[in-house]
Amino acid sequence: MNAATPAGSSLLHNKIYIRVYSAFAAAAFGDWFDTLAIQVLVGYRWHASSLMLALIPVSMALPGILLGSVAGVAADRLNKLTIMRICDLLTSILTALVLFAPSMGWLLPLLTLRAAISTLNVPSQQSLTRRIVREDQLLQATSLNGLVNQGSKIAGPLLGGFALSVLTPQWCILLNAILRACSYLLLLTVKNAQTGEESDNSAAKEKSIPLRTMWREGWSFIFRSRLLLNTILFGLAGALAIQMIDFQFTSLFRVISPDKESLLGWLVAASGAGAVLIIILMNKMNRGTGYGWKLGTGYLLIGGSIGGLGLLQPGDGLIPVLLLGFVMGIGNGVIMITFNYCLQKETPPHMTGRVFGIQSTILSAVMIGAPLLGGILVQAVGPGRIFVNFGVVIALLGVVGLLFGRVLWPAGKDDGVSQIEQPAAALSK
Repeated sequence: MNAATPAGSSLLHNKIYIRVYSAFAAAAFGDWFDTLAIQVLVGYRWHASSLMLALIPVSMALPGILLGSVAGVAADRLNKLTIMRICDLLTSILTALVLFAPSMGWLLPLLTLRAAISTLNVPSQQSLTRRIVREDQLLQATSLNGLVNQGSKIAGPLLGGFALSVLTPQWCILLNAILRACSYLLLLTVKNAQTGEESDNSAAKEKSIPLRTMWREGWSFIFRSRLLLNTILFGLAGALAIQMIDFQFTSLFRVISPDKESLLGWLVAASGAGAVLIIILMNKMNRGTGYGWKLGTGYLLIGGSIGGLGLLQPGDGLIPVLLLGFVMGIGNGVIMITFNYCLQKETPPHMTGRVFGIQSTILSAVMIGAPLLGGILVQAVGPGRIFVNFGVVIALLGVVGLLFGRVLWPAGKDDGVSQIEQPAAALSK
């Protein structure tokens, strides 16, 4: 049990979690300013092609493939706070350097290097959350983290859209660098993140295990856990379809409304509003079961909204974009909370970093090929038709989740968890 949070007390009374949560909030808010600014800078100011737009997620995904599972091992083995502090500081510096990128030839390497730093940050943050929060509060913690991430989609694009109307995208990028520095300073105020579950003996025992053994143990755990394996594979299928068009919204909006750079910001803000609403409702429900129908419903909503966006015509206006973005956000919120909660809930604390690191590696591998193929298809056929087609594919995946949820995610604790929750040293024998 977390010593910082007595049984029955609110998660908001956990001072360690609140400081880590505040640092995460500052970083997430800055990331959305940055994401919107880079897409506007490349798509509208530099007039990059659909294929060049697709290179942005590819450059950010490549480090995840090379470093994702290794970063997960590092998160389980090393001091998580130290990793997060270093990542925030380096990300702030690299973001400031993005300001001076004159072309894609300079921008892509900087984004790749910055993404490499993030591969260490994500599993460390997830692993630290698993350590400092009681198991009965995991859903609440996951919901609060998701609330920040999706809430930043509202405020970030709205304020970013306003800034872009009077200033340049560089101002939004600069704000991200400042907020990352603030996140670093907040983490410096956290003096002790040790919990009752993370004793000195267990920490020392974990550090004595070879890195290769810990890496192998993480993969073995996932393959032996039917529930986790099905969750990751289902998420992989959804990510494959979504990443085909994820960075092509700029291409679509240049056709629908070529003179309105802020339309992308309004879509992201509406999506964030839908996600925040559903996250609040799911947090009040306080139920972590039912993975199949939740993931299926989420993909069904995302697929329908993406297909609807592909059917829009020039001059349709802002209202359809806001409505479809809101529905897409609801689906995204359901998937994000359910997916992350499942990985947190079904993974023992000492394995959390490795599981999230492996998950990051798998999803990053998808982002290498899918955006490039999507960019080629959009350039050859046009964004509207591609959005409709992949909207149908994502919706069909949701139907699969709804129809076969009980088969893919059977009720009860997966036997693979109990089998693999053995000391890592056993694998080295």
